[in-house]
Amino acid sequence: MTDPVRLDLWLDVACLFKTRSEAKRACEAGKVSVNDQTAKPNRLVRDGDRIRINRPFGRHQDVVVRLAIDQHVKKAEAKVLYDDVTPKPTAEEVEMRRIERLYRAVARAAGTPDRNQRRELRRLKERR
Repeated sequence: MTDPVRLDLWLDVACLFKTRSEAKRACEAGKVSVNDQTAKPNRLVRDGDRIRINRPFGRHQDVVVRLAIDQHVKKAEAKVLYDDVTPKPTAEEVEMRRIERLYRAVARAAGTPDRNQRRELRRLKERR
């Protein structure tokens, strides 16, 4: 057994978040739970703890801590620190994500309105 480590630090070391501050914000927002309990950033993580991270668009990631360390390692070696036990998405979920990506791509392609569209939007807002 290794010594326990702060949750936000371990999430950063395990490369589950880009930075420690990003991991801290996620913990404070209630997006991270340890052993089915919402966890604060200063919670201590031990070997064998089960962590659930709520990701955007209704997804989540489940990991089991194999090794709790506080020293940064290479990203390729960081996967040794945990077992990813997230269930595989169903065919329905895969299709929903594909449609969602297409919708976001179309919305992004629409871009910012041109001068005429802005004027029309302004007129519509003024009528209210």
